[in-house]
Amino acid sequence: MVSSNAVFHFWVNPIETYIFAVLFKSVLRIIPTDNMRTILFREALREAMNEEMRRDDKVFLMGEEVAEYNGAYKVSQGMLAEFGPKRVIDTPIAELGFTAIAVGAAQNGLRPIVEYMTWNFAVLALDQILNTASKMLAMSGGQVGCPIVFRGANGSAGQLGAQHSTAFESLYANIPGLKVISVSNPYDAKGLLKSAIRDNDPVVFMESEVMYGEKGEVPEEEYLIPIGKAKIVREGTDVTIVSFNKMMKVALGTAEELAKENVSAEVIDLRTIRPMDWQTILESVKKTNRLVIVEEQWPFASVSSEITYRIQKEGFDYLDAPIRRITSADAPMHYAPNLVAAYLPDVPRTVKLVKEVMYMKK
Repeated sequence: MVSSNAVFHFWVNPIETYIFAVLFKSVLRIIPTDNMRTILFREALREAMNEEMRRDDKVFLMGEEVAEYNGAYKVSQGMLAEFGPKRVIDTPIAELGFTAIAVGAAQNGLRPIVEYMTWNFAVLALDQILNTASKMLAMSGGQVGCPIVFRGANGSAGQLGAQHSTAFESLYANIPGLKVISVSNPYDAKGLLKSAIRDNDPVVFMESEVMYGEKGEVPEEEYLIPIGKAKIVREGTDVTIVSFNKMMKVALGTAEELAKENVSAEVIDLRTIRPMDWQTILESVKKTNRLVIVEEQWPFASVSSEITYRIQKEGFDYLDAPIRRITSADAPMHYAPNLVAAYLPDVPRTVKLVKEVMYMKK
């Protein structure tokens, strides 16, 4: 039996109290409390960067218009005033140049966050991302790492024409040495961006221009979300629907429509593209026996291609129907609104696809 004196001794002993406090704080970082508030997607990203820059003075932000203009999408609003021009750095319109500076800084002990106005512009910096950031750890025999985050708007955002509308998850996920994250809501955006900034590998962080103004619940307390873990956002029993980024709206909308016809869809947000949590998908397919994937990629060598390969290899005996997918059209996205609508996945076509997998009447 523990005496009251022993209990009192535990709480007043400074060493034991310190250890308890550290352990308790570490638990809070990964298990959010119920103290939630509603904030914008851009605010969640800003909070993640602010918190990590206060925590570690090696972290800094650079990119076009991130400082004086408060960010092209106002993600970095107020950060220049708090951290100053040495840690929030405006760059020229020269993606290859400022990415090279950031990669060099990362290799020398700093932790840069590089913001691109859009990932369509980051193709100019691909040489640094592919040939230096992703390969340096291997080429140096593990001696030189590159802890850096490349982040910005990805995919289509309405009528912006073909050169501003490409989704790049599958391209970067094909590069060994990179981790690729693609988020769909403020909660995941903050938790995963904080984890990305602390990670010792280069991380590609995909957002969406059309989501910056969306709202979601985020804890008041600090928290982290592990990289490489998918999330079941809606449980179901009849079919598994997997998606990520803004196509999660299509996946969840499809599940709502199917529920009206008594079809129970389980919806999984992949969140991290590489490393891919295909085990969570497989466990869901073991239950539902059917899989549909919704993504904004072009169809050839896409994220859905990798998921399909993995699930048929590891879970073929659990499938009661072929795996199906809906992607963007295999073409550049044009400006005309009717062509934009035809180009992207939508709820009606996804519902139709699920019904085919369920062998229901169309």
